[in-house]
Amino acid sequence: MRLHVVEWGDPAGRPVLCLHGVSARGNRFRRLAREIPGLRLVAPDLRGHGGSGREPPWDVDTHAADVLETADSLGLGRCDLLGFSFGGRIAATVAATAPERVERLVLLDPALRVTPEQALEFAERDRGVTSFASAEEGVDAELEAGVLFRTPRAVVEEEMREDWVRRPDGRVEYHWLPSAVVTAWSEMAREPPPVADLPTLIVVADRSYIGVDVERYRAALGDRLTVVTVPGGHSVMWEAVEETGAAVRTFLQRGQTP
Repeated sequence: MRLHVVEWGDPAGRPVLCLHGVSARGNRFRRLAREIPGLRLVAPDLRGHGGSGREPPWDVDTHAADVLETADSLGLGRCDLLGFSFGGRIAATVAATAPERVERLVLLDPALRVTPEQALEFAERDRGVTSFASAEEGVDAELEAGVLFRTPRAVVEEEMREDWVRRPDGRVEYHWLPSAVVTAWSEMAREPPPVADLPTLIVVADRSYIGVDVERYRAALGDRLTVVTVPGGHSVMWEAVEETGAAVRTFLQRGQTP
């Protein structure tokens, strides 16, 4: 499937293919793009999310195939690959199965594997509440979920403005398919993909609920791995966009350890 894509930055710049997390869409990279000028950020909506098609299957391998097909359609060839959360698991899968397509790998608090208990909890949450009386009520729910610690309300309102779809009854609902999201949580409970032998940056949030097995990557990559810890919770592009942007910018543009 060719995915719906949004872009930022210099059209002539080195491309960075950016994969969003579950229950989001490509526009989530808007704020990060401001922090890493001079590059061409290409961010697809994953299958079942945003403006892309919704039909199954929604497993990681299918998402990875969609990403490569979309990259081919854009003529990207070998490029830098960046993934956040579930997008990090997809990016790691692409890097492991098609390393010739990836120059450098950036994993932002990647959900390489979550516990079955976590997967069940979040799958049940996301299949149960999909609409709100108003966008304001939806923003309240995001802020009250207990996973954002440093994100101002104005940022959540800005970032989620395009994520709502108004139903005929006047309620608003997320612009993602609950079936695809529940499947994603199930996929995240599986064993993680192999470590690709590529220069890799892992950004870890110091208050994240996602457990990133950094030592597995360190053992496999040695000094080809860079690890940066940023303050706040899992949503590093909301919680610590400046710190995250600085780490990504240095890694991609200068090739030096942040």
